[in-house]
Amino acid sequence: MRAAGGGLLDALLPPHCLSCNEPVSKPASLCIECWQNLRLLDDPVCDRLGIPFPYDPGEGIVSAEGLANPPAWDRARAAVIFDDVTKEIVHAFKYGDRTEAGLFMARQMARAGSRLIAEADLVVPVPLHWTRLWKRRFNQAAFLAQHLARASGKPYAPQLLKRVKRTSSQVGLDREERRKNMWRAFKVAKPLAGKSLLLVDDVRTTGATLTACAMVLKKAGAARVDVLTFALVNAPFRPHIDEHA
Repeated sequence: MRAAGGGLLDALLPPHCLSCNEPVSKPASLCIECWQNLRLLDDPVCDRLGIPFPYDPGEGIVSAEGLANPPAWDRARAAVIFDDVTKEIVHAFKYGDRTEAGLFMARQMARAGSRLIAEADLVVPVPLHWTRLWKRRFNQAAFLAQHLARASGKPYAPQLLKRVKRTSSQVGLDREERRKNMWRAFKVAKPLAGKSLLLVDDVRTTGATLTACAMVLKKAGAARVDVLTFALVNAPFRPHIDEHA
């Protein structure tokens, strides 16, 4: 019955590519051209930052950038590089209410972050402030985290991390301005002695939001905080990306 219902829905509303909107054979997918242009992030990557290496230096190796400026989190992974194809997918999910884009993103994140997911005790989404949640109607990070937790059988903790400060939009802010904007924006609902956490968001730009979250989680006693996002901005600062204002 579910298959028949899905076939009827596809007949009434034919699926379209999540990036270019061309017709495709399956929902929550890309056309061949967009898939070929998708820049997947697979090993070898820096263990701390998740940025790609031009060659394979071995498992668990940290890049020079990760050593010089170690992040507040322990490990990071992303499924894809943020580019024009990825931007359309993220915007379709974030602003276009296309939940099938979120399903596609979660599948790719499960692939890229399989080790981090397997070693996590809890899956934690980056929260929105209640005023932003009311305006946007849903938290895309929570959607992704819930699907990752459900698929892996890991506990999902949507109320563990709370956003207590209504920050201004991150669009147009440089790295330092974003860091200051996130200062004291989050708090943790309960002690986390010895827990390994997987912190989930859609896009990592400067990492200011994820840094603020990781810091308060570590302060609450988390033994490890790993970061998993769908996309990584591995390029000079792109001011059109709104990192969870």
